[in-house]
Amino acid sequence: MSTVPLTVGDLQAAIRNVPDFPKLGIQFKDITPMLADARLFAGSIDLLTAGLEPGSVDSVVGIDARGFIFAAAAAVKLRAGFVPVRKQGKLPYQTIEQTYDLEYGTSTVAIHVDALKPGARVLLMDDLLATGGTAGAAVELVRKVGGQILQVSFLIELSFLNGREKLKGCPVRSLVVY
Repeated sequence: MSTVPLTVGDLQAAIRNVPDFPKLGIQFKDITPMLADARLFAGSIDLLTAGLEPGSVDSVVGIDARGFIFAAAAAVKLRAGFVPVRKQGKLPYQTIEQTYDLEYGTSTVAIHVDALKPGARVLLMDDLLATGGTAGAAVELVRKVGGQILQVSFLIELSFLNGREKLKGCPVRSLVVY
């Protein structure tokens, strides 16, 4: 591996833009080239967890599905537990659910009722912050099961969609901002 310091620009250069996916007018940010490069993937985890030391976080919560990639790697690095927030109906045990608004309708995410110990220090992670609906719902779930949000981290933020507005009161870190 290279000893050259990794920059956010290196990550951004590896993110592929796919026009009109999954539908016309959407500019999909494809992170798979970045994930395939060991230096970039490891570096993204380092940047997303900068300032957090092993022992400072009890659990890293990842949002279904690409958030699992970053949260699991961060949990290993921080020697913390990993907790998934999944789409409704995907977790096998008793859950608490949170519904949030989409452009046309609603969606629901869930967490196991016993996923976090009361007062658990939580790092919440996902790959992308867009409108903030899913992340905001995940923050509410973490709070409902007794967790304390230390930070919410994203690889990419689409700042023109104002997703941070739904995360008021939470420190937010985004690496690549469009």
